[in-house]
Amino acid sequence: MDPNALLAHFSEQQVAAFFLVLARISPLFLLAPLFSSKMVNPRVRGIIAVALTVGIMPVVKHGEIDLNILAFGGLLLKELVVGLAFAYALCAMFAALQATGTLLDTLIGFSFGATVDPITGTQSAVLQQMYSLFGVAIFVAIGGDTWVIKGIARTYDAVPLLDAPAIGSMVQGAQIAFSGIFASAFMIGAPVLIAVIIVDAAFGVVTKVVPQMNIFAVGFPAKMIVGLTLIGASLPFVSGFIADQLQLSVAQALSALRVG
Repeated sequence: MDPNALLAHFSEQQVAAFFLVLARISPLFLLAPLFSSKMVNPRVRGIIAVALTVGIMPVVKHGEIDLNILAFGGLLLKELVVGLAFAYALCAMFAALQATGTLLDTLIGFSFGATVDPITGTQSAVLQQMYSLFGVAIFVAIGGDTWVIKGIARTYDAVPLLDAPAIGSMVQGAQIAFSGIFASAFMIGAPVLIAVIIVDAAFGVVTKVVPQMNIFAVGFPAKMIVGLTLIGASLPFVSGFIADQLQLSVAQALSALRVG
């Protein structure tokens, strides 16, 4: 087919709508779990973003788009903000997993050997990487990518392409997502945190009773054994928590998006 004939089928309005939809989808590849993984080549992520845009375009209803440079730039900025608000709620869920890993790394002692996390591309210790990879594995196993794609498509019911969102509602949604990070991290790691604190307290008492004991030679292996044992025992419950939180995060993100 002649490329010029193919391009003739696309109007200026269709091209403008394509870029607006792409602007709302793009934040998923910056913040959302799995979609923003540094293990995926940036070019591949760009191709996937364009493919998702092409797939979502038919369900997006829009009227006449103002092609004035200032008006269209404002629409692009609005679409980016809406996409960021949706992706941030999902990002907060995985931030809780990383916070859990960081707390446990510090208490158990694994923070001495920090390496580069392949998921986020930042420096992190062993347990933080483990929780990140485990979270991505559960995310894929429960079909989280499908939920995210359906969720981003439903944002057009909450905030249509040419309507402005309620900024106050989005700010409140971001505050709820941020404030829940530490609470969720504590709930995920509570059994291990409590056990390690008890082990530390026990060795503190032993040090007072038997001061000749080399507490560093005995304490670190004991905390690692207790910590790793309880982490392995608690992971099945963490998988159920991740599934529930993913559904809750998508619901909260959609509830925070409304027309202003």
